[in-house]
Amino acid sequence: MAITLMNPDGLPKVDVYRQVSIATGAKLVFVAGQVAWDAEGTTVGEGDLAAQVEQCYVNIGTVLAGAGGSFDDVAKLTVHVVDWTPDKMPLLLEGITRAAAKLGTTPLAPATLLGVAALDVPDHLVEVEAVAVID
Repeated sequence: MAITLMNPDGLPKVDVYRQVSIATGAKLVFVAGQVAWDAEGTTVGEGDLAAQVEQCYVNIGTVLAGAGGSFDDVAKLTVHVVDWTPDKMPLLLEGITRAAAKLGTTPLAPATLLGVAALDVPDHLVEVEAVAVID
């Protein structure tokens, strides 16, 4: 496996991700920000943050499979949430949990969460981008 995830001593332990990703593979995969579109370009989960997070992660899984990898190869995630407030965290985590069940893995790569004013389409509440390293 090309990715080793860890929480080094001296940093807080975070349950939903690891602080560090060490990559040793040969193929870098940069995944454009994925929104809650299905294969036909229809927004999934209009007004439902958890459903949109789930679709974003499933879309990333689809991209990675097409590149010969999986979420186990993700080195870094960046999550953009419209009008972020901490009370939205349970919905974000619910969406990630549902996606993990569909994907058969738990995404634990280092992640950055950013609150943004808006995304490309007004119905989109979240966008997730990824960097993966595949052997």
